[in-house]
Amino acid sequence: MPTYSEMLHILGVRSKSVVHFWVNKLLAKGLLEKDAQGYLRPARRSLALPMVGDVAAGFPSPAEEEIRDVISFDEYLIARPGSSFLLTVSGDSMTGAGIMEGDLVIVEKGREPRNGDIVIAEVDGEWTIKYFRKEGRSTILEAANPKYKTIRPKSQLRIGGVVTAVIRKYYK
Repeated sequence: MPTYSEMLHILGVRSKSVVHFWVNKLLAKGLLEKDAQGYLRPARRSLALPMVGDVAAGFPSPAEEEIRDVISFDEYLIARPGSSFLLTVSGDSMTGAGIMEGDLVIVEKGREPRNGDIVIAEVDGEWTIKYFRKEGRSTILEAANPKYKTIRPKSQLRIGGVVTAVIRKYYK
C-alpha cells in the first residue's frame, strides 16, 4: 500500500488529515484492513455464490433449484486466513487422495498435523506433499500413489503446514 504521503498525490489532496479521513472510511467499509504490524493492506476479496440445492452423485434424483443460502468461498475454505497460503501442485504422488497436478492446495501454517493429515513438508532439504503418519517416535510421509515409496526422513523433517482444501479448475 502507498504511504500517506504518496496518497496525497493519488487522492489529489494537500493534507494528511484528509488522507487519514478517507483511510478510516475505507477501513470502516471493510475495503482496507490492518495487518498485525498495523500496516494497511487491501481487505480480502470475497466471492459469494448462491447455494441452490444438492445433486446426487449416485442414482439420479429429482432436483429442485431454489436459493438456500449464499456461500463465500474464502470463508468456507479458509478457517485461519492469516495463517493460510496457496500452493500449486506438481507431480502425481497424491492422485489417490484426489489431488492432481495443477490443483491448488490451501495450506494452514501452525496447525499440528494428526495421523492421516495431508501435509506440506521439507524432508532432507526437499519440499513435498504427502500423508503424515507417526510410527512410535518416528514420522513417515506416505504418497497416495503406489508408484512412490514411503519417505523416512534421514536427517531433517519440517512441517510447513496442513492441507485444508484442494481447488481444481476444469476450464480456463
